[in-house]
Amino acid sequence: MQGLGHGQPVKQPPHTGWLVLLRVLFVATGFFSIGMLAWVMLLRLAAVTRRAVDWCLFVVALVADLLSLVLIGTEPGDDIHTPVGYFGLFLLLGTLAATIVYYLAAEIRHYARRRQAYAAQRAAHGGYAYPGPANPYAAATVPTVPISRAGHDTPFPQAPVAPHIPPPLAHTPVPQPPQRPAPSHIEQVRAELDELSDYLRKHDGRNDGSENGR
Repeated sequence: MQGLGHGQPVKQPPHTGWLVLLRVLFVATGFFSIGMLAWVMLLRLAAVTRRAVDWCLFVVALVADLLSLVLIGTEPGDDIHTPVGYFGLFLLLGTLAATIVYYLAAEIRHYARRRQAYAAQRAAHGGYAYPGPANPYAAATVPTVPISRAGHDTPFPQAPVAPHIPPPLAHTPVPQPPQRPAPSHIEQVRAELDELSDYLRKHDGRNDGSENGR
């Protein structure tokens, strides 16, 4: 059956009471129509199981019902008197009985396997119906494949790569502009005294010359 045992998530089967009601409805449809609508049960089964075998049986049942109605319709009156008419009647009733038995057995078996697969799926995933990742926060690891030589199976020996550590930056002192030493107060006073003494000396020399010249 499709959807069971192929890694696909199995949906929860319908309730048993609902399935029983549907089976009674489809069987009653075929029974009260005296087999003329027996193919409806196989159509329901093929739509549920989606198997090629069930679709083929549906076509066979439909053709058998149509053929039996044609054979019964060949009778001249309301009653069946010829072997052809009896063959058509037996074909109709036989198709009805075979369809009811196969429909009930196949659908009960289908839903029984579906419940088992659903229960196993819940047990495998901790009570949840649909599988999920075991650890969604786990970091994905990428396997590394060693590079091999052409024509050889042994990989190249790879030397361990030391981690790259940047060299420490040398601290270069920033040159400061030379500061001119400020003249001290004593030197300034001395320079003023020297200028004053020179001035007085010159002034005294002028005065002496003028007095001697008289």
